[in-house]
Amino acid sequence: MKIAVIALGKIGLPLAVQYASKGHEVIGVDVNAEIVEQVNRAVEPFPGEKHLQDKLGELVPAGALRATTDYAEAIPGADAVVLVVPLFVDDEARPDFAWMDSATEELGRHLTAGTLVSYETTLPVGTTRNRWKPVLEKNSGLVEGTDFHLVFSPERVLTGRVFEDLRKYPKLIGGLSEAGAARAVEFYEAVLDFDERSDLARPNGVWDLGSVEASELAKLAETTYRDVNIGLANQFARYATTAGIDVYQVIEASNSQPYSHIHQPGIAVGGHCIPVYPRLYLWNDPEASVVRAAREANAGMPDFTMGLLEGAHGDLTGARVVVLGAAYRGGVKETAFSGVFAAVEALRSRGATALVHDPMYTDEELRALGFEPYHLGDKVNAAVVQADHREYAELGPNDLPGISTFVDGRRVSSADRWPGVDYRVIGKA
Repeated sequence: MKIAVIALGKIGLPLAVQYASKGHEVIGVDVNAEIVEQVNRAVEPFPGEKHLQDKLGELVPAGALRATTDYAEAIPGADAVVLVVPLFVDDEARPDFAWMDSATEELGRHLTAGTLVSYETTLPVGTTRNRWKPVLEKNSGLVEGTDFHLVFSPERVLTGRVFEDLRKYPKLIGGLSEAGAARAVEFYEAVLDFDERSDLARPNGVWDLGSVEASELAKLAETTYRDVNIGLANQFARYATTAGIDVYQVIEASNSQPYSHIHQPGIAVGGHCIPVYPRLYLWNDPEASVVRAAREANAGMPDFTMGLLEGAHGDLTGARVVVLGAAYRGGVKETAFSGVFAAVEALRSRGATALVHDPMYTDEELRALGFEPYHLGDKVNAAVVQADHREYAELGPNDLPGISTFVDGRRVSSADRWPGVDYRVIGKA
């Protein structure tokens, strides 16, 4: 097959590589000329994706994968087009479709008959049918269901382990017609491999959910579940802190019963997915009070954590406090909806001098984000772990001279590593 992948970001590029590794001709499209140039040199544009550089080094020289900024070069005659353009959101996660609208319009102008179009960007329910279909038909002059097929198939992978996750989880699809769904099943079976999983009710593979709306909702549901679950864990943790209870023992005990799956509490819920997709669900269902309450509970955790620090350390006015981790999670160089922003704001509002350390970011990059960089070995009064980078598990008082209070927002360390320091975790008095 000739396959076009639109947007070569942290999901799109690994997908393009996966498709090319199965013997198909793949052309990636991206508006960023620098990324296109790097891909065509077989250079990984961003760090941290396991196996990506090795696969690029094999596929690009072999002619199986190339990139372009020109839709006219990639779209006409394609058997399948997979679109993974980011859906931007504001601070309240209200969707901004500008980039996706632009990409869809350009795709439509170059779309030819016989193509399967699959959107993988997470969307509010109804977007594929009510927003993308009319644009594609208008700009192409083609009729969906007759001249081309349109489906929605959510990406379900985690940055850093995309190739592993593509094998592990069923590929969900939903079409606007039975014929379109059948085409999607055929396509994804030709570009993906699946691990055997005895824990699933049906074999791992491509699962047709029966409608495009069901497929859209499935992604929102699985991520919203996680946000609600974490919100519940955070509520338990906040109560446990005041009641002198170790919430982690409680969660372990509760989860020993097979119907309980309580997640872990923590300083923040960040990233492109969990803080965002519940808001996209609320876009469709504004009366979902449980979802809204969980989102508010999780959004309040950075400030709660700084209150925990203040209660242990005392007045923070003039204190030098380092937030350990700018990234939204350990091992990933990404600050999308990271808790670092609210954590720094909460420290500054309490009169502290907020510093930020992250082993994946340079001083210049941290300053560009609005932070004052911190270097291990510099004097500091207190520290708060915001991202669970592996390096932070090895820290001790000698790395943070002068420290008297350490709040472990991700439970990466332990009290015995901090002799003479007031060590605190969320959910444990």
